[in-house]
Amino acid sequence: MALFTVTDFDRQFYKEKLQDFLPEKIIDVHTHVWLKEMKAKKKEAVKRTVSWPSMVAADNSAEDLMETYKLMFPDKKVTPVIFTSAGMNDDMDAMNAYIAESSAKYGMPALLYARPDWSQEELAAKLDAFPWKGIKVYLNLSPIYIPEKEIRIFDFLTPAMLDVVAERKLAVMLHIPRDGRLKDPVNVCQIQEICRRWPDVKLIIAHIGRAYCNCDVGDSIEILKKEERLMWDFAATSNAWVMEQLIRAVGPKRIMFGSDMPILRLRTRRIEENGKYINIVPKGVYGDVSADSHMRESEDEEFTFFMYREIEAFRAAAEATGLSRADIEDVFCNNACRLFDL
Repeated sequence: MALFTVTDFDRQFYKEKLQDFLPEKIIDVHTHVWLKEMKAKKKEAVKRTVSWPSMVAADNSAEDLMETYKLMFPDKKVTPVIFTSAGMNDDMDAMNAYIAESSAKYGMPALLYARPDWSQEELAAKLDAFPWKGIKVYLNLSPIYIPEKEIRIFDFLTPAMLDVVAERKLAVMLHIPRDGRLKDPVNVCQIQEICRRWPDVKLIIAHIGRAYCNCDVGDSIEILKKEERLMWDFAATSNAWVMEQLIRAVGPKRIMFGSDMPILRLRTRRIEENGKYINIVPKGVYGDVSADSHMRESEDEEFTFFMYREIEAFRAAAEATGLSRADIEDVFCNNACRLFDL
């Protein structure tokens, strides 16, 4: 039995809008891989993340990830960069070990999911024990006493961690915090500080800095375009206007395709309403969504994968900015090859 159903509408959407646009080889720089039995039974003391991703998939094994690509991109060769998805109470060592095992078994580049409370010696030892391409950090691992709205980048990506990563010239996949998202001045200042103090760190701003809506951008892209080594992925983003601003500011050599799998298996059409993103989803498919203000059900349309909507939005932005075929290949493959030395 297939992992999920691919409908006639999905196949038509892919053939008409995406198939010829996408290159033959794709590198997905942003994918989460974990097994549900590795998750802690004890819930987080403080909830610092939105709930809707948990409605899409309970886990995402390496085999499920490969099957997803076969179903969604039957004529393409997709290589994922993998890392786990961990909370404060999860067994990080076991989850990172599964990533290393999957990386070695299937030839998938991998990032170490790193905790800010590890010592420099501990982080260095872990990085040296396996050919990791870098680290993934996340705001939910910040010290528990810091209120969610006050979390800063350096609370979960510390200077001590950056020293270790810079010495090895590795990558950092950074999901920025704070309600202001990309336009937050604290985020902007700390990104600039990282670029200037640790120039050997290959810093990637995930999700275009969580700029899912037009109002999330501000003047931050214009400010940060000066940081010439800074890279961006557009994982879990379907805002063509934001993508267009990024392309015009930094060019196609500094942008990479990422998905945020497995949540891009979600069937949705994303809209912006009063400065907030809302996932319009088919009624009854994802259980009770009433508690999540980012979810809304509809019975009035056919839905396809969030993955397809993301790429469709980038295609629109690419056409609006006149990207060439070579530029598209850079964004979907070559830039990641260079960054991760693949």
